Amino acid sequence: MSDGGDNPAAIPVAPLDVQGDGRWMSQHNRFVADTKDKEPDVLFVGDSLVQLLHQFEIWQELFSPLHALNFGIGGDATQHVLWRLQHGELENIRPKVIVLWVGTNNHGHTAEQVAGGIEAIVRLLNQRQPQARVIVLGLLPRGRDPNPLRVKNAQVNELVRAIPGACFLDVDPGFVSPDGTLSHGDLYDYLHLTRQAYAQVCRLIHAQVLQQLGEAACKPLEHSP
Repeated sequence: MSDGGDNPAAIPVAPLDVQGDGRWMSQHNRFVADTKDKEPDVLFVGDSLVQLLHQFEIWQELFSPLHALNFGIGGDATQHVLWRLQHGELENIRPKVIVLWVGTNNHGHTAEQVAGGIEAIVRLLNQRQPQARVIVLGLLPRGRDPNPLRVKNAQVNELVRAIPGACFLDVDPGFVSPDGTLSHGDLYDYLHLTRQAYAQVCRLIHAQVLQQLGEAACKPLEHSP
């Protein structure tokens, strides 16, 4: 995977403020503020698929009881998440589990570059939050009909399965029909999840988070000599 200095998906950068309203930076600053007065056991980081999750009742049902924080920003690619995490979003907190879901917005990058960007994020998480277990969620299929971005997302998933320091979780319950199409009943714009689809996906995530929390709790304490 291309995760070196020549990989644009692994070089931290804040996105251009093309709307001119400073929304992205304002959201980032709010997340940084949250780290100063909240103590999450679970941290979700990623793009709009993470951000929108917070608006559905399934979040309140499954993840709020686990003391979860949601650091998702719509439109983020791997390099944007990397920048955020390097600029305060990992300070002051010590989550037991970190859930990462990003990569589908890296339109101009190859599958190898996207996987390298995800690997760079995992490596940073391992360095800054060594106590946390990291779960990388697989990219979902996109587009009503088969298309190059859907193929690339599948390639990214195959590559990130082998990333050290993280557990890969495929959260696609089978959204693609036998004829190769996606239903707007699952992904209303063929990218973002409906309430019904979030319920399916979140139960898969929840089970894995509970497993990782349990393993973290059983982790033997390190004693000084």
